[in-house]
Amino acid sequence: MEPISDFFKSALFFIVATFGVNVGTDEPKYRVIEMIDQQTEIRLYAPRLAAEIHISKTAEAKMESMAFGKLAAYIFGENKRNTKIDMTAPVEKSAVQQNSKIAMTAPVDVKKDQQSMTMRFFMPSEYHVDNLPEPTDKDIKIIKIPEQIIAVRKYSGFSNDDNVKKQQEDLMSALKLTEWKTISDYRSYFYNPPWTIPFLRHNEILVEVKK
Repeated sequence: MEPISDFFKSALFFIVATFGVNVGTDEPKYRVIEMIDQQTEIRLYAPRLAAEIHISKTAEAKMESMAFGKLAAYIFGENKRNTKIDMTAPVEKSAVQQNSKIAMTAPVDVKKDQQSMTMRFFMPSEYHVDNLPEPTDKDIKIIKIPEQIIAVRKYSGFSNDDNVKKQQEDLMSALKLTEWKTISDYRSYFYNPPWTIPFLRHNEILVEVKK
C-alpha cells in the first residue's frame, strides 16, 4: 500500500503546487522584526541546517539544473542513512528502508554569478547534525547556518536574471531609507516548483543586514 500512498501524495503535491500551494513542506523559522514596506521586511532567522552544493559553469548542462538535480537526489534517497521520512507534517518514521527519503522543504536558496552557482535545500526542522543522513555525493555539503538578520523583498512572476536584478535594485533602494546596512551578497529564495503558474509563485530576494 505504501507505493500507492506515495503516488497519491506526489500527485496531490503536483496539482496544488501548480496553484502556488506547498503541501507538507517545512519552512525555516523566522520572526519579522521590522516592516519597511508591503513587499520588504527584516526577518530574524533561527539557526538551521542546509544541504549545499557549489556548481561551476559547464558546457554540459545548466548550472541550475545540475545543482537542483543533485540536491533533489540527496533528499529523495541518495544518502547513507536507513530511515525513511514521510513527506507530511508532522513527520512519521516507518520501517527501515535501504535509503533515507527526506521531505522536500521550501524555499530553495540560490546564489549565482556568471561563472558559478551555490544552491541550498534547507532541512526539515526536526533534523540536527547528529541525525541528518550523510550525502553519498561528495559535492554536497551539510552546513549549519547561524542565527541571521535578513532583509527580504517578496515578489511573484518569473525568476529570470532580469527580474532578479530588478528586485535586488528595489531592495537596495528600500534599505537606503533605513538604518540597515548590507553585510553579505544577495541571494534568492524560490518557494515553488517550475510548473507553478508564474503570477502565483512566491519568490524572494534577500541579503544579510545589521544596523
